[in-house]
Amino acid sequence: MTAAPPPAVLGIDLGTSSVKVVLTGPDGAVRAQAGADYPVTRPHPGWSETDPAAWWSAIRSAVAQVLAAEPGAAPVGIGLSGQMHGVVLADADGRPTRPAVLWADARAGAETALYRELGPDTRPRLGNPVVPGMAGPQLAWLHRHEPAVVAASRWALQPKDWVRARLTGVVAAEPSDASATLLFDVLTGDWSDDVVAALGVRRELLPDLLPSAGAAAGALTGDTATELGLPAGIPVAAGAADTAAAALGSGLFVPGSVQLTVGTGVQVVSPAPTPTAASLSADPVAHLYRSATADGWYAMGASMTGGQTLDWVRRMLGAEWVELYAAAGHRPEPGDPVFLPHLVGERTPYLDTGLRGAWTGLAARHDRDLMLYAALEGVAFAAADALEALPGVPDDGRVLRIAGGGSVHPAWRRLLADVLRADLHAVDVPGASARGAALLGARAAGLLDDRTLETVAQVPATPVAAPGDRVPALAARRRRYLDTLAALRPLTPEDGADGDG
Repeated sequence: MTAAPPPAVLGIDLGTSSVKVVLTGPDGAVRAQAGADYPVTRPHPGWSETDPAAWWSAIRSAVAQVLAAEPGAAPVGIGLSGQMHGVVLADADGRPTRPAVLWADARAGAETALYRELGPDTRPRLGNPVVPGMAGPQLAWLHRHEPAVVAASRWALQPKDWVRARLTGVVAAEPSDASATLLFDVLTGDWSDDVVAALGVRRELLPDLLPSAGAAAGALTGDTATELGLPAGIPVAAGAADTAAAALGSGLFVPGSVQLTVGTGVQVVSPAPTPTAASLSADPVAHLYRSATADGWYAMGASMTGGQTLDWVRRMLGAEWVELYAAAGHRPEPGDPVFLPHLVGERTPYLDTGLRGAWTGLAARHDRDLMLYAALEGVAFAAADALEALPGVPDDGRVLRIAGGGSVHPAWRRLLADVLRADLHAVDVPGASARGAALLGARAAGLLDDRTLETVAQVPATPVAAPGDRVPALAARRRRYLDTLAALRPLTPEDGADGDG
């Protein structure tokens, strides 16, 4: 008699330009994975959109690939992770009424002024800096500029919440994504009616909130199960924002620990205590969000530079990735060029969509390798800016966990260690967000409880780089970078300018 296969769970991670699907056991061990791409469109300067139908087509493809790689697997739960901050307007049946507006969209710069009119008791309770790519300003823009579309819409959803509605027919939100919308009161744990009213947003567009990312949000409908080749009726978790899911998937729970992730952008994340009225600021520069666990919070410094900046540099200078990263081993000299990496504006700590990039101090003796090195150095300096905006980061004795596909080259890791003055410990979890999503699916299916969820999620961190003898030279180079940034910043376009560089 053939033994039944062990329980399996699907994790679906909806990224900005691709989806990743993993099949895991309840312990989070990945048994199969697949991905599929979709386009990001930019119909006007500063806009960033995707047709949700493209998301769904990619999900169908990736799920089929995973199931084909593991014949006989019968998933008993589904968990979700998704790109943050966007808006999907949909009708009562969940059909999108326009393309989704994404986190990198800068059209709502003018609408951020509405937040300056909030009362002194309301503004701090958002817990976050105001940037145009978040759902609150985006929704205010849509109400002002596309009222007919808004009138035809029943729901305003986060990207992964739209996917969940497509899977289950149930419309809901959850705290990890809601806390990143600039529509959420971090003290009450619910939508802020004062902010919604101040923005002129229809309150009924916002769905009810589930208690946590691991809560069971609904069951897979029969038609969708047939479409995906999955059993009908299996539970689907509420799911989490991708950063929260990645923190879960890489085991980031210990207070005081900090994790650096280098991907399209750079994120620096640390578990945070539950906010109180006394702990909140009216003008924060770091973000404060609910985590994927039942009651946790995390602080985040977010830089828009990272892989997208380095990819632009690589393409402009005709370099392969391996050639770019190899340049990180250069020993800098005072006269080397300085690179400002802010091609699409910047979030932490500058909160300025108008920041722009530059190579400065170029001389005839400089070559392409020095320009490649300067680009890496500039991205590392931006990571340092984000790190030092986090509360409680020490000046010395720093230890950082490092993750993300953009941080694996040894020379690049050594440069990051030197710039950040930190011992780096690698967390080897390819697809941490997808793994976190699968763990949430196991929680929703009853295979894990809140305590065992955190235990199972833990992963080892291996020392990979430590600060070396370049630290003093790089500290001087960073001062020059900061001086150059300060000198050029007044010349950059106003907020709301073309965010695509």
